[in-house]
Amino acid sequence: MSSSQIKFSSLDQPLFGGAVKGDLVEYLDFVADRFVPVLAGRPLSVWRVLRGQDPFMQKNVPKYTPDYVKTVEVWAEASHRQIKYALCDDKQTLMWFANQRAVEYHVPLFLGDHQTHMVLDVDPPEGADFSVVVQAAFLIREALAQAGLEGAVKTSGAKGVHIFVPLEKHDPDDVAAATRALAARAEELDPSLATTAYIRAERGGKVFLDSTRAWGATVVAAYSPRLREGLPISFPVPWESLAGVSPADFTVRTRFDGDPWTSLMPAPQRLPADLIAQGHTIPVARVVAMHEGKRRKSQREREK
Repeated sequence: MSSSQIKFSSLDQPLFGGAVKGDLVEYLDFVADRFVPVLAGRPLSVWRVLRGQDPFMQKNVPKYTPDYVKTVEVWAEASHRQIKYALCDDKQTLMWFANQRAVEYHVPLFLGDHQTHMVLDVDPPEGADFSVVVQAAFLIREALAQAGLEGAVKTSGAKGVHIFVPLEKHDPDDVAAATRALAARAEELDPSLATTAYIRAERGGKVFLDSTRAWGATVVAAYSPRLREGLPISFPVPWESLAGVSPADFTVRTRFDGDPWTSLMPAPQRLPADLIAQGHTIPVARVVAMHEGKRRKSQREREK
């Protein structure tokens, strides 16, 4: 069966945020030749919207998954079980997901045992304008340039942006460390604007430079739709154009030429030793937050 033989159902049915299922199917059909290479070989998690239900994330493939969908089993440490993920390696598989009302597509940073990119996630405070995200993104770009690195930027499809730095093969712990150091260096460039504070209450209304996209973390793929009003998409933007766009400018109704994610992506790079070394001196944000949470809970219990 090819994608043209998939029998799409209920294309005029409301999907999410003012869009109908047909909008999703038409967009994924249009973008497939650019989107599939971003997804291929990476265990796929999707957010689906079934009629009359709240959106839900699907990792394990359902029992009715057709035979042509490639799968891979991955041990999930958190749930202590094997999860059978789909691999979206071809258009046929992507269009099957479209028919299943899969809207968002999230992939790990690893391809096999190689972490292919270092990623920083720029997340604005509640109610902030996108302009502060742009300013914070340029802090990261400057920190990258000072380290002899360069990256590509895309809208997250929500409120922020993701900055991807393609890498040569490194130890994953070193990549995680370098990501922490890069965020810290960007914060130092303008601490009144940006923060690396993982605990939301400690950010003081600043833009969060999230360095936790490491190890088993996933990120929404370039070109993926998002579960937001109008189904915006996570879209690649040239650095020189970033200040002139809004995440809402790019939706499943957007049509574009070429493959901007591939054309804007620099070649794989080697992380400098001093960046890695600095990062290994910076505590892992989630671990710090976990310990701080336990400390505060213990303090509250003592004060009772």
